[in-house]
Amino acid sequence: MESANLITPVHFDLIIRALADNKVVIMPCDTIYGFVGTAPETYSRIAALKKRTEKHFLQLIPDADISPYSPDVLPAKVRRFWPAPLTVIVRDYNGGTVALRYPNDPFLQKVLTVLGRSLYSTSVNISGESPLNSVEDIVGAFGHSVALIVDGGNLEKKAPSTIVDLTRETPVIVREGAVSSETVRSLFD
Repeated sequence: MESANLITPVHFDLIIRALADNKVVIMPCDTIYGFVGTAPETYSRIAALKKRTEKHFLQLIPDADISPYSPDVLPAKVRRFWPAPLTVIVRDYNGGTVALRYPNDPFLQKVLTVLGRSLYSTSVNISGESPLNSVEDIVGAFGHSVALIVDGGNLEKKAPSTIVDLTRETPVIVREGAVSSETVRSLFD
């Protein structure tokens, strides 16, 4: 397997430069590999790669402060629980919603901190298909479609982040994933 765009995390400057130039990168994102790009600039490119247009992508944020993205206030238990593979849907400043996650991956946190902005993230796959966890499969499917692929090795099949909708009167688990429903319920008791 050879690809000019396959790199390792030691190539940090290349990753930062690609993301700062609004290019799409594939990299490990807490639980699985993700298409990653600056929000909102890379939306259409990521949507085209996934062949999906009907919904928004979650945004990875550099810390537990959601105020740049939402007028909502996170419950203290959630702020203390983060960073974690827990995505929250909150209201945005335009009357819509936004899905936010503060990732529990030191490398990804460093990328977010250096960039100083949020990044879209969504699983590496065509919409409706299983996420790709093998670097070889990712390079074969998307190697010529993205700026870089950060080689984090072949990841074991893991659950994606758990998604909780906080825009309703009572929080609703939209997708159970890496964080159990029991843990999520304990954050909102």
